[in-house]
Amino acid sequence: MNSPYGGLLVDLIVGPERAAEMKASAKDYPSQTLDERAICDLELLSVGGYSPLKTFMNKADYDRVVKEQRLADGMLWPLPVVLPVTPGEGVAVGKALALRDVYGNLLAFLHIDEIYEPDKQAEAEHAYGSLDKKHPSVAYLDRIPNHYATGRLEVVRIPPHYDFVELRRPPRELREHFESQGWSKIVAFQTRDPLHRAHEEFTKRAAEQIGGGLLIHPVVGVTKPGDVDHYTRVRCYRALVDNYYDKGTAVLCLLPLAMRMAGPREVLLQAIIRRNYGCTDFIVGRDHAGPGKDSTGKPFYEPYAAQEAMAKYKDEIGVGMVEFKQMVFLPDEDRYAPVDEVPAGVKTADISDAQVRDDYLAKGLQLPEWFSRPAVAEILNETNPPAFRQGLTIWFTGLSGSGKSTVAQALVERLAEYGRNCSFLDGDEIRTHLSKGLSFSKEDRDINIRRVGYVAGMVAQHGGTTLCSVISPYKTIRDEARKQSKGNFVEVYCSTPIDVCENRDVKGMYAKARAAVAEGKPMGFTGIDDPYEAPENPEVTLDTGSLGVAECVDKIIEKLLALGYILPHGHISA
Repeated sequence: MNSPYGGLLVDLIVGPERAAEMKASAKDYPSQTLDERAICDLELLSVGGYSPLKTFMNKADYDRVVKEQRLADGMLWPLPVVLPVTPGEGVAVGKALALRDVYGNLLAFLHIDEIYEPDKQAEAEHAYGSLDKKHPSVAYLDRIPNHYATGRLEVVRIPPHYDFVELRRPPRELREHFESQGWSKIVAFQTRDPLHRAHEEFTKRAAEQIGGGLLIHPVVGVTKPGDVDHYTRVRCYRALVDNYYDKGTAVLCLLPLAMRMAGPREVLLQAIIRRNYGCTDFIVGRDHAGPGKDSTGKPFYEPYAAQEAMAKYKDEIGVGMVEFKQMVFLPDEDRYAPVDEVPAGVKTADISDAQVRDDYLAKGLQLPEWFSRPAVAEILNETNPPAFRQGLTIWFTGLSGSGKSTVAQALVERLAEYGRNCSFLDGDEIRTHLSKGLSFSKEDRDINIRRVGYVAGMVAQHGGTTLCSVISPYKTIRDEARKQSKGNFVEVYCSTPIDVCENRDVKGMYAKARAAVAEGKPMGFTGIDDPYEAPENPEVTLDTGSLGVAECVDKIIEKLLALGYILPHGHISA
């Protein structure tokens, strides 16, 4: 079997006695909560997935990796593996730093022997090939502290996982399994998408091509924003391996990698990792590990950049490359074939990712059996319901007295007519319960709206519908609320003129605010002495000064029908 990269498989996990000592003394050291990338990196360092690395990179390794794709000793290594820190408050050279997960679990000690300032611009330009913040890794550099730390790493435990535990085999265990199967040649398939029939057919051919076994090795750490969640993907992979691959020909194992989406450099890192897991060959596709298009609409990397990089360095890495070929279905022959082997004039069929999403899943239709195995299609339909079965936040914003709550209350009744039952969060009631004790300062207003957005987002993500009636005067915080609902968000802007709002003001708040301004004691009332930032692209705009309540509701219903969140009367859902 292929030896680990560098010759030896690293294992940083301490024994039970030392682990007990570390847990007992951890309270005496400063702690750092690791983000998702650092969690994944720590796990791969711990179990040897990143062999020969034994800790996060020092400055000498980091600088040379960024510029030359090599460690300080000259060994090929394509991407930084670093730990961002903020010096101070105990985080210092000569001190131990307790590394924890988001739940406070102690994972490791880093005995810091170096803290350094990275050249983030150089990292972005060389490692990721771009300064465009639309690249996930370039954007990540903006979010993290401006120092990296390194030192001796002692690991108490790998980050705990409670999902698909039997599929989370570290390199040593997976190697032992390959040996028990009698495999000496193994081709790995990297994936962050659901697998359909074309992938199945090609991976089987790849295993035949190398004369060995197949490792389906999906990433379940950090992938591209917007990817299908790993729970859904792994259910699909398991259904395929259990039911559609010949027994003893394929193994499914999960990879806790934080992808950098770094194309030609990323493919080299992935190949090194697969060697550490025992593989001899690696399937590399078109635009492998690419993040898509930049801010100008141009792809970050050329389509074959990753394959070219792998071809250049495969001998040095010690992993062969199998080029992934596009597979198409031949309906007249009921089989798949590589597109470059199909004779001219022969009828072919394929379904694009956009068609899967828009023409099938969004409409609640099952993917055809020639394209996707029924078990996979059923999982995708179950976890990607059409819009009329998804949760939703309808966010009413506008000045006090603009008609937000009146229209929202009427919409609650109208939506029930369409089978969509709603919860209603009104600004005054929120202040009484959810945000009791908050003032009307800018800071507390933002906290109030963030709370509403968080609650509505949680409800939406779990299939419920919430109508929120809140002034929410600041665009940035409204945008945050939209993100909390993962896109299932309809903004209704009540654009009612301020004079109309004042005439409706039974509480006399506008008059009080104007009087306060006249006395030189502004009270921060929206529309008078505090700004209201009107939405730029709301889904619905209503002037309740010229439209009646029923007309306003009709406009919202019309939009919800167009977006697919409700179905026309008499329509039977698929």
